Amino acid sequence: MAVTLVNPEGLPEIDAYRQVSVSTGSKLVFIAGQVAWDADGVTVGEGDLAAQVEQCYLNIGTALAGVGASFEDVAKLTVHIVGWTPEKMPLFLEGVSRAAAKLGVTPVPPGTLLGVAALDVPEHLVEVEATAVID
Repeated sequence: MAVTLVNPEGLPEIDAYRQVSVSTGSKLVFIAGQVAWDADGVTVGEGDLAAQVEQCYLNIGTALAGVGASFEDVAKLTVHIVGWTPEKMPLFLEGVSRAAAKLGVTPVPPGTLLGVAALDVPEHLVEVEATAVID
């Protein structure tokens, strides 16, 4: 494992992610923003934020596996959510939790959540990109 996740003293501990990742690997993996498409390019969970978050995280897991990596190798996630408001946090966390259960992981690398006006396809509510480090 080339990534160690840390919550340094003096920063708040947040359940959904760790504040810092320390990477020691030699290969960087940049995963393009993943949306709620299945393997056939069909949108999963139209109108359902939790379902789309789940699919995005599953797609990140598939992309990682495709290069011999896993969520343990993720140094940072960036999440873009259309029309973000704090009231959407429970749906976001539900989707992450469902994906984590299916993947058998706890995806808690440092992350940035951004509210956006729109994504490339109108029915997409969320897009997640990842940076990983592997040996």
